[in-house]
Amino acid sequence: MRPIINPNNRKLISLVALILQTTGIVLLLRYSRTWKAEPYISSTAIVASEFLKGFICLILVWSELLHIEVFYDIQSVLNNKVTFLKSRQNKQIFVIARSQVEQSDNCSFARLAKKLNDEIYSKPVETFKLAIPSGLYAIQNNLLFIALSYLNAATYQVTYQLKILTTALCCVFMLGKKIDKHQWVSLCMLAIGVAFVTWPSSDEVTKRASTQIQKSWTQQFIGFGAVLSATLTSGFAGVYFEKILKTGPTSVWVRNIQLAIFGTIFGLVIVFLFDARAVMDKGFFQGYSTVVWIVIFLQAIGGLIIAAVIKYADNIIKGFATSLSIILSSVVSYFVLNDFTPSLFFFMGTILVITATFLYGWEKKVKATSSNEQVRI
Repeated sequence: MRPIINPNNRKLISLVALILQTTGIVLLLRYSRTWKAEPYISSTAIVASEFLKGFICLILVWSELLHIEVFYDIQSVLNNKVTFLKSRQNKQIFVIARSQVEQSDNCSFARLAKKLNDEIYSKPVETFKLAIPSGLYAIQNNLLFIALSYLNAATYQVTYQLKILTTALCCVFMLGKKIDKHQWVSLCMLAIGVAFVTWPSSDEVTKRASTQIQKSWTQQFIGFGAVLSATLTSGFAGVYFEKILKTGPTSVWVRNIQLAIFGTIFGLVIVFLFDARAVMDKGFFQGYSTVVWIVIFLQAIGGLIIAAVIKYADNIIKGFATSLSIILSSVVSYFVLNDFTPSLFFFMGTILVITATFLYGWEKKVKATSSNEQVRI
């Protein structure tokens, strides 16, 4: 059966979808700040998004099974009736095919249960492989919380962009990926550019400095160590997940179901440890509005898009797409929400990010063009 989408276009489609999804989440989060509503518990929103992601993947796995069954049932009908393919009998053949599809639909749920049993329950080793990135993501979120508690915003933003370089290093050591010199230069430019784009304005720095107590050297060291550890866990978890997706026959949707299972479990543990009292007082879904549910939906879809980007591209390309989405969301926020004022650092960072994006793939384009010219000669 031929794929509906050309494999060569899947990479581009997934990257564009990631940019739009990330931009949408950032804008909705900024927009939700203007609402004077009861705040929701962020840890419960993470659990809800993981659960929703798993549910969406279940539907996708079921639809894949149904699509395959429908295709082969119709093919079998057409193959068996190939000698009767005349214009006056097309309706009869369609009725026969439709009856075959209806029978297939009735047993598709049983096929889904068997698929999940074969891929998840019967392969505990393969399933528990996803506990590693899921646990690392949970640790990463807590490390970032510690870092924000002990570091100022500028130090945090600059240091956290090292995740771009740690991800590249993990790709080299774990996947054997070859990165050229000009690509390393572009990655460094990207990290510096994102740091400039996310650099807080002078007003924000003054406001935060007036509300924060001066941290001791020990506290700053703890915060710096926390953010460095977060960059390492981010790079390792992302590349580890990429290696799992690109090795083995298991589909992206099944892998996301496995990841969602552990994500939900770790998320519930975090809710129990840090927000149990708040949940008991006002409920799990306190403060949930329409905007919050849209954010949760986009977050769940984002997990699937990221998996597709990693499957058809890699974590480094994902970093470039995320960086471009930061710029896009800032520009839209300036013109639509009017809650962002671009600074000189923002324009410098934008130039660096765009330049780094073109530089990263420039040599490959040059080589491809020269090889095509040689073939023509």
